[in-house]
Amino acid sequence: MKAVVAQLNSTADPALNLQRAKIAIQHAQGVGADLLVLPEAMMCAFGNPLRDIAEPVDGPWVSGLREAAVKAGLVAVAGMFTPGENRIRNTTVAVGSDVAVAYDKIHLYDAFGFVESDTVEPGRQPASFEVGGLKVGLATCYDIRFPRLFTHYARQGCDAVVLGASWGAGPGKAQQWDVLVRARALDSTCWLLACGQADPASTHVSAVDGAPTGIGHSAIVSPAGEVIAKARTGNEFLIADVESELVQSVRQRLPVVANEVSGEGWR
Repeated sequence: MKAVVAQLNSTADPALNLQRAKIAIQHAQGVGADLLVLPEAMMCAFGNPLRDIAEPVDGPWVSGLREAAVKAGLVAVAGMFTPGENRIRNTTVAVGSDVAVAYDKIHLYDAFGFVESDTVEPGRQPASFEVGGLKVGLATCYDIRFPRLFTHYARQGCDAVVLGASWGAGPGKAQQWDVLVRARALDSTCWLLACGQADPASTHVSAVDGAPTGIGHSAIVSPAGEVIAKARTGNEFLIADVESELVQSVRQRLPVVANEVSGEGWR
């Protein structure tokens, strides 16, 4: 399966962001991709009134994304916001001709002075889909700090995990991201396709101070923890062939998921 990770910025305008997503889809089609990964908050950048733009997964924003993905013959993954019961949900959708899956972010970013749970309600269930002969799990940004979600996907037979992010800047944050992306690939012996928003300062996009609006550093990491492709801070496309055979080979040599011991009795 050929995968493209599209590191770019979203803005406060969902219509403009949909156009940017469609341009990325055309680029991915041009290189023969089966899967395109777009960042968290692709529908609208953090720091803006997200309740005002939230819409259901069968609304016009996702419908436009799906139409473009179907036309290009690939699956597109992108972050958006959907209405919740009392707050909104930070949702990642995967859409294509035979795929229509939504994942609501489970671990909310209540850290480093930002309180996502003030306006966002957490998801409860993992979600996965199939593309190009591989099974792929979905995760979002702060989820990267919680290994059990990734090992869950491995136990469910996933070959890869897609992670959209809009990583918050700050001292040491880029180094933490780099370590965590490789660690989660190794924990789960899955491919890790980590797509972050570009750094607004590198792309000359206005961003709201204090909001997690991206630092770049997207990466494609193998099940053995090898960085296959790595972005800098600006707009960039990463391309890689994601192979299930490598997953099986690594798991035979490094069966960490099979060897995991239940925590009952000692946690």
